[in-house]
Amino acid sequence: MSLMTDTAEESTGKPATSIASARSALISVLGELVAPYHQPVRTAALLYALTGVGFGESASRQAIARAGASGLLAPERDGRETKWVLTERTNELFREGAIRVLRDPTAGRWDGKWLVLIVPIPESHRATRKKLYAALRWAGFGNPSAGIWVTPHVDRLPEAQSAIDSLGLRDNSMSFIGSTAAVGISESDLVRRAWDLDEVARAYEALRERFDNDEQLTGKAALVAHIELIDALRHTPYMDPQLPPELLPDWPGLTVIKRLQELRAERAPAAHAHWLAAARLD
Repeated sequence: MSLMTDTAEESTGKPATSIASARSALISVLGELVAPYHQPVRTAALLYALTGVGFGESASRQAIARAGASGLLAPERDGRETKWVLTERTNELFREGAIRVLRDPTAGRWDGKWLVLIVPIPESHRATRKKLYAALRWAGFGNPSAGIWVTPHVDRLPEAQSAIDSLGLRDNSMSFIGSTAAVGISESDLVRRAWDLDEVARAYEALRERFDNDEQLTGKAALVAHIELIDALRHTPYMDPQLPPELLPDWPGLTVIKRLQELRAERAPAAHAHWLAAARLD
């Protein structure tokens, strides 16, 4: 299960937000604004945040209900009011996600080893392919050739194994750990084939242009802007494999992600203050 995989927005009309879906916005709200305080949160507070970033009340309520049905949230009755608490599994997923999002790719040296997966899936099994691709991309794998996935993060093997097993693909998969050899394409060519890093660089530049400004927001405007920033940050591991510097010297993405993290820290106090007042958690 991954909190990075968002379902499509099912409300009628296009929401007035850059966030892909009400579910995505809800997960960002839960991870940034609910999880740190370890308190039940009212439905009304979640609706305040979701409608604030541009989703209709119907789509927002549906996202909350589905989060409850899927086990991300557990309901509590408080008189005539429903409150929600994060399940232990959800808290665990947020802890794991924070490690991935906040990871420093420059920490430590890469040992030159690659994890290679061979997982052939017929074109007719599109739903399975989509789920596997989403899980492996979140784990930092690239796809240099049909059915082949690679990553320098060899510690992600248990994560890959879990995804493969959950989809019933174990009996048709193979995995190897090792360094590249002289036969075939170079390591730099492998990186270029496995990931579209030019597209990743363009995406980072778009994020910098969108969020790196001198706005000093307060109140609800600060909350809305912060949710949008958090949602964008939450998705960066999905697009960026976080390759070690040995493979990507002078990678511009490092500068952008560092700046976005600085903006998150700078703008969090105003956003959290408004959220605590609106959610009556202060």
